[in-house]
Amino acid sequence: MPAETHSHRGPVDRAELERIVHEQLAEILEVDLEAVTNDARLRDDLDADDYALLELAEAVEGELGDRMVGLAIDDEDLADWHTVRDAVECIAAGLEQANDAEVRS
Repeated sequence: MPAETHSHRGPVDRAELERIVHEQLAEILEVDLEAVTNDARLRDDLDADDYALLELAEAVEGELGDRMVGLAIDDEDLADWHTVRDAVECIAAGLEQANDAEVRS
């Protein structure tokens, strides 16, 4: 089967996804990793703007793209990201959809 239709490694678990999101946010926003908690409000606590959230979505898609082909984070979903937890939940849902699509193929 063509490589682009299958992931190269196993699915991402919740702890790994949170680690990836936290590390990417800390790097993008140039804040200490300790400041990035699941309850942190993206705009109020971390000073994230729309561009930073878009950059986060693209970074996560890039980092997980080789493991979960078909992962796509809709730009419209970014408006619903109020906390770090919201971002993680949205990305986790995208991973589940990509995994379901991969299993069906």
